[in-house]
Amino acid sequence: MSHTENIIACKDLNVSFYIQGHGMGSFKEFLMSLGTKKPFVRKQVLFDLNLEIKRGECFGIMGRNGSGKSTFLRVLSGIIKPDSGELQVNGAIAPLLALGVGLEQELTGYENIELCSSLMRIPSEKIKRSIDIIRDFSELTHDQLNMQVKRYSSGMMSRLGFAIAVCYDPEIFIIDEALAVGDLFFREKCYRRIDEIIASGATIIFVSQDPKELQRICKRGMILEKGRIKHIGDIASIQDFYQ
Repeated sequence: MSHTENIIACKDLNVSFYIQGHGMGSFKEFLMSLGTKKPFVRKQVLFDLNLEIKRGECFGIMGRNGSGKSTFLRVLSGIIKPDSGELQVNGAIAPLLALGVGLEQELTGYENIELCSSLMRIPSEKIKRSIDIIRDFSELTHDQLNMQVKRYSSGMMSRLGFAIAVCYDPEIFIIDEALAVGDLFFREKCYRRIDEIIASGATIIFVSQDPKELQRICKRGMILEKGRIKHIGDIASIQDFYQ
């Protein structure tokens, strides 16, 4: 299989979803308006995206809050279906989306390890063998992993989510600004693991608003602005364009 093969390709990709209508606070208001006010309106979030990411590439995504970055990652992960256009994802994805997303708040850390691993289609025997590895990488104690995740700090959630995602050698690894949380030593530990994933030939999609973080692992990237791709190029040009 060629290293230059596209592992992700999208053509004319459009995504929208419903949001609460302006000025509509209750079902009673909808009835009183005799249907003139709509409780929900459709908002388009991504517009005509055309992008190719090569197998084994480290691809960065930059964009201000509300630019559509996280929505795009959710489309890649299969959480959101596009309205129109074509999307090809030729590999298994281990998503590490926004902090805490994907972790069930009412479950313990151990239960989340089993749940998230199962959703990644990891066989149950492999999950059992991986629990100690995940615990050691996250540096969370046995007592902490027996706690409900809703009692975790954002840093603890980041550690657990990252440890689960990187344990199974994914083909496509998504990071959504998760390294912004955590102490310096843990971040360096995460970067070392990312370097190992890169060396294995996996593909990394890294979302950050920090140019230095992108430069650390990515060679190419894009800028999203109001749901549209404004620029695609090498990381140096991405940084110049963004600033």
